[in-house]
Amino acid sequence: MDLQDYLAAVIFGAVIGIVARIVLPGRQNIGIILTVLIGMGAAVAGTWAADRWDIHSDKFLVVRGHSYDWLVIGVQVGIAVVGVAVAALLAKAFSTDDDDD
Repeated sequence: MDLQDYLAAVIFGAVIGIVARIVLPGRQNIGIILTVLIGMGAAVAGTWAADRWDIHSDKFLVVRGHSYDWLVIGVQVGIAVVGVAVAALLAKAFSTDDDDD
């Protein structure tokens, strides 16, 4: 992997994380860095899961010569939604704010 691949992974991870936050209802009190990290992890985990269980389609999103399978993207976003939900629940559970008064 070269620098361009890492940059693409960060950008794609950010997009997946942000899409997950949009799909997930309610407010999530987690920062943008954690959102990007969750998105990046979801991109890797979703790719692995799609390969492991042979989840592929014949529909592709092509960006600058790279092809992305729509079903794989769906798996990645699904994993990111779960990751954002878990992070938001943990952030709320360990929060020291007294907003409940």
